[in-house]
Amino acid sequence: MSWADASINVFGLPVKWTDLLGNVFAVATVLFAMRKSIWTWPVQFIGAVLLFVASVSAHVTGNALKQVLFGALAVYGWWKWRQGTQGGQALEVRPARSGERLALIAAMVLGTAAVAALFYGAWAWFELPLSWGVHSPAPESYFLVAADAYIFVGGAVATWAQGRALVDFWIVWMAVDLVGVPLLFRSQLYVSGAVYGLFFILVLIGFVKWLREYRTRTAELKPMAVAT
Repeated sequence: MSWADASINVFGLPVKWTDLLGNVFAVATVLFAMRKSIWTWPVQFIGAVLLFVASVSAHVTGNALKQVLFGALAVYGWWKWRQGTQGGQALEVRPARSGERLALIAAMVLGTAAVAALFYGAWAWFELPLSWGVHSPAPESYFLVAADAYIFVGGAVATWAQGRALVDFWIVWMAVDLVGVPLLFRSQLYVSGAVYGLFFILVLIGFVKWLREYRTRTAELKPMAVAT
């Protein structure tokens, strides 16, 4: 057994140490994001590396590719938040504008369709094993391929929006979690599946916190605007 496949027994279930530790970093990422801490991004980068190893070991191709993208987006997010906090000012969050929101939705829909077709075609061509253990993709398995692609695209869209300090990124994550929980449990990544369930709760709290902060700042600025 390689180090990447090493696991511990948790309630009778084999749990890869990379999956466990990677998800500890993933939870920490959400907690740091709630506080708008710049540490969000290096913590996310480390978690992405660990979960990439866990996903490759479990043959969860979409999730593995998502971690590669998360690592790259962590660098982007760190850069954007550094720009937004120059001079010691607090990071200002805001809801997406109408055009930005439409772009997020379009990216989710079109991106999922494109990536699902890519995943399905690649597996059919190279006869690689699917995340859920099917070795030859059949028409009825396309839904599962689409779910894998949806998580990949949704995670990328959410992280990009997070880098731009858009409140809407929390909503995108909630939509991803609703699909991610059952798919990860099916792939026997039990820790990841449980953490995605926890994420849904934390993401809901984060959304309320960021939205309240934005509304408070807006309310404080209104009297100043009237005075000038």
